[in-house]
Amino acid sequence: MKKPAILWTTIAIAVVIIVAFFFARSGTQETYELRESFTVTLSVNANTIPHHELVPEDGVIFHATEVTAYEGESVFDVLNREMRNAGIHLVVRRTPIFDSVYIEAINNIFEFDEGPLSGWKYRVNGEFISIGASLYLVQPDDVIEWLYTLDLGRDIGLYE
Repeated sequence: MKKPAILWTTIAIAVVIIVAFFFARSGTQETYELRESFTVTLSVNANTIPHHELVPEDGVIFHATEVTAYEGESVFDVLNREMRNAGIHLVVRRTPIFDSVYIEAINNIFEFDEGPLSGWKYRVNGEFISIGASLYLVQPDDVIEWLYTLDLGRDIGLYE
């Protein structure tokens, strides 16, 4: 091939890639905007921790609040967005082997801060869920609670 032909071929490929990228992004935005929205209730509570400077006196870090969720979102998606909106620090660890995330800290209260069995657990509609928060999809009217445990969940009703 001659140099001008190579140049035009390269330009044509670049244009196709740019156009494909544009249409792919616009389709994603439309899909997001068309997803059904509904409300869920979210709360974050660390009342198991006695006298901690980062925990309010009543233990409630994020009061039970109705928030918007979207079809296909996980418990983690809702927590992540609402903590960001409220300015509450959230630390997560991605676990590729399980294709999930693990909540290390909420409001700078980390797992193991209160002992070797302490950390964050969540429940939906009063039931503790045994899969990662990024894998559990929310449904309309779900009540999502994040609770800090000092004893692998025994102190918050996990093993009743």
